[in-house]
Amino acid sequence: MSLLITFNRAASAEFSEATAWYESKRIGLGKELIAEIEQLCDAASEHPLQFAVVHKDIRRVVAKRFPFSVYFRAQKHRIVVLAVLHGRRDPTIWLDRT
Repeated sequence: MSLLITFNRAASAEFSEATAWYESKRIGLGKELIAEIEQLCDAASEHPLQFAVVHKDIRRVVAKRFPFSVYFRAQKHRIVVLAVLHGRRDPTIWLDRT
């Protein structure tokens, strides 16, 4: 059973910003980032407990192609994405979103 996936406002803004940046570098690259992040979110939705806990109940799934991680909280009926962060950003930036 898949859980519903929701993005908090900050994660949604980060994701949109990253997509626009990649799209500005090469047409279609932003769409490729979207596809990879969607795959990560789908994996988290299908099997949330398989991903490592990084802080309290927050888990992280790492992209293979792009240098991004998705930080999420698994709740009873949904996955809440707290951050879509580039690997060079401070990984604790999402702590105030918990």
